[in-house]
Amino acid sequence: MRLGGAAVRRIWTVELHPRAGGPNLVCAQCTARTPAREATSARAAALAHLACHARADALPGHLRTCECRAQGCRWHRRHRGCAGPVLLALTQGLGGRAWRLADACAACAAATSHTAVVPDTQLGSSHSPAPPAPARGPHRLGAEERLRVRETLTYLAAALPQFTSPAARLLAVQCTLRADAHGHARLPAGLLRGMRLHGRREVWEELAQGAWLRCPDLRPTRVEVELLDATVLDQIPGRQTRCRAAQWALQPAPLHLPTASPPALRLIALILATHITGPAPRTVDMEVLTRLSSHSRQQIAELLDRLVALRVLTAWRQHRDTEDVLWEITTSQTLAGAEPQHT
Repeated sequence: MRLGGAAVRRIWTVELHPRAGGPNLVCAQCTARTPAREATSARAAALAHLACHARADALPGHLRTCECRAQGCRWHRRHRGCAGPVLLALTQGLGGRAWRLADACAACAAATSHTAVVPDTQLGSSHSPAPPAPARGPHRLGAEERLRVRETLTYLAAALPQFTSPAARLLAVQCTLRADAHGHARLPAGLLRGMRLHGRREVWEELAQGAWLRCPDLRPTRVEVELLDATVLDQIPGRQTRCRAAQWALQPAPLHLPTASPPALRLIALILATHITGPAPRTVDMEVLTRLSSHSRQQIAELLDRLVALRVLTAWRQHRDTEDVLWEITTSQTLAGAEPQHT
């Protein structure tokens, strides 16, 4: 893509270089060198610096292209080619010492390891018209909620340690979507009881050990949480929409599970529900399932079998020649008639 005869690139990278007294933030685009005294503040500074570049180099959506494709798709394993909308993809490298923010299509972003799709920051440009208000019909609201939760799960796959438990990931989804502009979230005791996480201090400590939040006081009836990841502050759209998405994530239609279901089962059902983007057949890449849930392929297969046994799904199978997992949702007619089967 070229504007005015010059190529417009939307790839920004920063690295954290160790030095006496604390790491330096080094930007490849503007040669910025910013000292940071603590690892957590250095990481936050890196993400904030990338966000500034994204705002300064804003482009209309129709002019943005997949930068991964321009790089010969060197950032990920082979897949079936570019597809889907162009998004902002945040990729972590060198064990958290390097970060890249770039435009990438949905397919390339999903195929890139250690990558989260982050919402476009609000640039505040006078040249860009305000986005239209979302439609108020139930179908549109369901699509908005599904997209917000899917973005949140993708972000958490990169932001949290790889072996974060399903319970902690489900809790992190609620904290992320309910956070205000200052990174604070309030979770009522009734919400935590409904999630079977009330009083589960070990789950909060798990997220605190990953430097993602400060471990809160669990004694009040409403738990107040401070999130430490600066990425949370750049969420769009408004908080009201994200709160609706958080509520949807508790019972992701149409994949309803009993409230007493194990967190691992609830998490895989939530991931599947966020990938309902059109009519059947439903498909999702196996690598996406393993990355978003942090489960092995064998564990994923066992969880899908359990969803079939619970008649949440009628069947599922993995395509022989691709990584696609195909699955079918149980309808009221299926519940009243044929027995479920694993194909």
